[in-house]
Amino acid sequence: MNLADGLNARSAALATLFEKKLKIRGDGLEAKLRHGKRRLPRWVRVEAGKLVEAQRLAAHPKLMSQVDADGLDAAATRCERWVRGVDLPQQRRDAALRMAAGVALNLLIVAGAFVTWMALSGNL
Repeated sequence: MNLADGLNARSAALATLFEKKLKIRGDGLEAKLRHGKRRLPRWVRVEAGKLVEAQRLAAHPKLMSQVDADGLDAAATRCERWVRGVDLPQQRRDAALRMAAGVALNLLIVAGAFVTWMALSGNL
């Protein structure tokens, strides 16, 4: 298997992981990177972007010599390791709990301000 075929297979596998684990839509890795901007950390977008750029370079025989196969393999491995560690339901629960905690804090602040106002005005 040559470099271009291995690169295409690796990016297709990463795109499939993005779709299964993170529910990011799109055809191919490049489209999934565009659609998953806020769900992906910057370093994952950069590493996966290297794979997309290498695919473009590997399509041209003279430019294929610029592709760093070992670096791309490491980048793909890091991205796959991060995606496999993501727990989407846990992230959703954490977001709901953070929102509930913020609402509770705001209610406490408003209640404290109301009690303080009542005490200072002599109505308490």
